[in-house]
Amino acid sequence: MAIMNKQPAPAPRAAALPPMQSEAELELVKRYELLGIVMRILDHDIRVVSRSGMKLPRLYESILRAVQDRVLLDLAALRKQFRDAGIKIYEELQEKDGLHAKYVCRGYHHQFSMVWGFVKAESERLMKTYFRE
Repeated sequence: MAIMNKQPAPAPRAAALPPMQSEAELELVKRYELLGIVMRILDHDIRVVSRSGMKLPRLYESILRAVQDRVLLDLAALRKQFRDAGIKIYEELQEKDGLHAKYVCRGYHHQFSMVWGFVKAESERLMKTYFRE
């Protein structure tokens, strides 16, 4: 007669909750969106300065371009952080009420919105940090 060794059935696995998006990941997306706005502001201001009747337009334009170069370097670093963190922005909308972004973070979809008043204030704050450097 064979002896059957009865082992308990494996416990059912608990359903895994999707990983929460960290505050740091949200800040990366926010900073990326704001730096995109800063780039558009700098592009606009460079065009305005070059067409203006200022005494030293090339000087001001070169200052703005130097800031623009630093912003571009930061955007490139952010894109690398996005790759490392599994973040991909797939939709950016500028609407009447504000700026909206849809993105994937580690396989889960998220949305992010900023009202224009906040975008303006944060863009100015960011630009000040670049002009101080």
